[in-house]
Amino acid sequence: MKRLLFVLILFISIPSFSFAQLEKPVTWSFYAKKINKTEVLVYIKAKIAGNWHIYAQSVKSEAMRLKFSYNKSNDFSLIGKTNEPKPIKKYDPIVKMDLAYFEKEVVFTQKIILNKSSALVKTNVEFMACNDKQCLPADEVSFNISVK
Repeated sequence: MKRLLFVLILFISIPSFSFAQLEKPVTWSFYAKKINKTEVLVYIKAKIAGNWHIYAQSVKSEAMRLKFSYNKSNDFSLIGKTNEPKPIKKYDPIVKMDLAYFEKEVVFTQKIILNKSSALVKTNVEFMACNDKQCLPADEVSFNISVK
């Protein structure tokens, strides 16, 4: 009887475990490519699943806006801001503002000047992923890009 009760509870609770998984619709990758002896272009790629999207750096809402931050280092200097391709732009009647966003895949670039022969570029990306039904809480990813 105890065994039957255990099996019954197990089968009832399995669906709740599978729905409790957090969605991660955006995966990030990165690499650096030397342009010449001192100039490097850092590529930051977001792969966005299904009907999800992430917002651009130009979105007026602080909570939704994509943000790149780089830890300061004597090994390199940033040249300008992180560049992005032209986003999709649409008016959203729910938030009552024009939104700019990316779908499927997007590559951002940041130019740096090396002050030494190699550097470790520590980067944080803050973003919000949404689809037509929901937005996930803002997320942040950190990564280190080795430049040699």
